[in-house]
Amino acid sequence: MTQHRNRNKNLGLVELIAIALGGMVGGGIFTILGISVALIGNLTPIAIAVGGVIAGLAAYSYVKLGTYYKDEGATYSFFKRTYPGSNFSASAIGWFIIFGYISTLALYAYTFSSYALSSTDFAENIIMRKGVAIAVIGLFTLINVWSVNGMGKIEDFMVYTKLIVLSIISFVLIYHGTTDVETFLEIMALDAENANVFSIIIVASLTFVAYEGFQLVINAVNEMNQPDKNIPRAIYSAIILAVLIYLVISMGALFAIPSEEIIKNKEFALAAGAETILGKIGANLVILGAILATSSAISGTLFGSSRQMAVIAKDGFFPHILSHRENNIPKNAIIAMAIISSLLITIGGLQLILEFGSVTFLLVSFLMGIANYKIRKQTKSSTFITLLSIVGLGIGGLMILYYEMTNNWEQMLAIMVLYVFLGLGARKFAKRKALYMKTLG
Repeated sequence: MTQHRNRNKNLGLVELIAIALGGMVGGGIFTILGISVALIGNLTPIAIAVGGVIAGLAAYSYVKLGTYYKDEGATYSFFKRTYPGSNFSASAIGWFIIFGYISTLALYAYTFSSYALSSTDFAENIIMRKGVAIAVIGLFTLINVWSVNGMGKIEDFMVYTKLIVLSIISFVLIYHGTTDVETFLEIMALDAENANVFSIIIVASLTFVAYEGFQLVINAVNEMNQPDKNIPRAIYSAIILAVLIYLVISMGALFAIPSEEIIKNKEFALAAGAETILGKIGANLVILGAILATSSAISGTLFGSSRQMAVIAKDGFFPHILSHRENNIPKNAIIAMAIISSLLITIGGLQLILEFGSVTFLLVSFLMGIANYKIRKQTKSSTFITLLSIVGLGIGGLMILYYEMTNNWEQMLAIMVLYVFLGLGARKFAKRKALYMKTLG
């Protein structure tokens, strides 16, 4: 569909799956575990599985649009090219998706620092946590600026090592846990009596940010081999692997760690629980897994989202300087995202960052479903699956908004204010683009 400049095709299927998994299996699972257990207890694995189904529905439209357009601008470019008549809508979705990625960068970095410091005297020191979080973003900014191929190899190592480490941790916790399968199922049945379908969907929606990241594969279209085959293979493989690892982690935690401990130590619950069960070695193994997970998530998110930011800037909806590339690497965009996410870490709260990310990615995935429905014949999409994805993502978005309004309206207000701010920024650049086009024509 699209003419591209000469490509440096350094990324194969293994690296692409690593980018997607790097973006997904990061800070999300470590942060959402405590929140989910607090809301629905032992039903957490069910909510995680439902979240995986929602992610699969979202991925369907991304895969179809990605293989049709083959545009590294991904979410932004798909919407702009499907609805070419409105500068503001293109600008707005660009602003929303980029700041969604920035919020996940902040989430991953904050989780990295929480686990890295969890066994030290600085575990409860907020200033130290934020300092370490900003430092790790700086480190992976340098790596991404350095080399695409170098990033890919480092990402491979971190992602596949973390999957092995996290799997070992989870199975060891299950083996040494004080809860057997029969007791676990009995507790789950009791939790089911106190919960309902809506509670599970709400938690699945709140935890959607843990599946955000698969679309980063599309941002690498200019650096991959065989995009028609590798985009769907990488995305679907990564989602299936993410669901499996999340289920194993949640089961391991619930088998071995009392629910009240998971809720109390939600920012580093696995490390605290592993130390109780397995001693210092167990805690250190969990910390290693968390550090690898969040590191690869930071690197993968910076890699993909910076390319999308550069595309948006080239179109005039961000400052033009952010579109500059050297050796096909959008260095200015990478640095800008690192600076803004560091600022968000400095001034923001973890819960706000998490829920803004979930709301944002549900919203843009919903819009991708609508865009794919419009051109479903061109993308050769199933009408039924596309409509199912729109309905599923729409319900997920409504559930998370309902939860916010009934449980934390102040935070809901803060999220709305943030959206207004982003909308004003998008409007300013849309008007500037319209004025520029008018002077040309």
